Amino acid sequence: MRVATWNVNSIRTRYGRVIDWLLREDVDVLAMQEIKCKPEQFPTAAFEEAGYELAIHGLNQWNGVAFASRLPLEDVEIGFPGQPGFLKGADGPDLPQEARALGATVAGIRLWSLYVPNGRALGDPHLAYKLDWLRVLADDTRQWLADDPTLPLALMGDWNVAPLDSDVGDPSFVQGVSTHISPPERAAFAEFERAGLTDVVRPRVPTGYTFWDYKQLRFPRNEGLRIDFIMGSQGFAELVTDASIHRDERKGEAPSDHVPVVVDLAVETEEDYDRPMVF
Repeated sequence: MRVATWNVNSIRTRYGRVIDWLLREDVDVLAMQEIKCKPEQFPTAAFEEAGYELAIHGLNQWNGVAFASRLPLEDVEIGFPGQPGFLKGADGPDLPQEARALGATVAGIRLWSLYVPNGRALGDPHLAYKLDWLRVLADDTRQWLADDPTLPLALMGDWNVAPLDSDVGDPSFVQGVSTHISPPERAAFAEFERAGLTDVVRPRVPTGYTFWDYKQLRFPRNEGLRIDFIMGSQGFAELVTDASIHRDERKGEAPSDHVPVVVDLAVETEEDYDRPMVF
């Protein structure tokens, strides 16, 4: 089974190239972020014609997460328990939740599509929200794995954190000035490893970025960031047979500023036998 994550940066703009990539790369399940639309605005028919069913969580023209799957999506869950909300200029426990987290089970594997808050700037309330968001999710992860230590679980998506210095090639990101690389953000990311997850892609793809800004010729200069990850439990990591970062999807007409991150899993499904052979 092939599973991927991709911040598509507006699915209505890019659904053609997303579907083309899904079919070309034989992807079974895609976690999407920044779909930037409500469910009724999503190009559902095009995905269904390509053989994919959908789970969609979008509230407006910002944020939004979704799954496209050739296999049944089960136990779909909008948001994780205790997910913090955010409203600029407001405080309190009942702030509106943004469309940033969507869970689903596929072939017995628990997957989450995550679009972690950006943080905006050091000292900005959005950074405090980001850190709180990650803290609660890490706590939930600990609980999920305490309840079922063998659970094959993967948290996938745009984490908006570059955890290592080697993940930073964009010269505009400077320690003490920029988000994404600050010690508190990196510490929040590291909590997921303490909770029982591991980056299942890095051992197989030790270098390479997943995001390049549209400005300042960042992509031609390869001045990017590695901020898109698939973090898996031991039960998930044991299934991984290969991984890849599809850098070429940053090329061509109207690309997203992110590229897909992919893992292959040693999971057989009934659909594998029904698929036509390609020579």
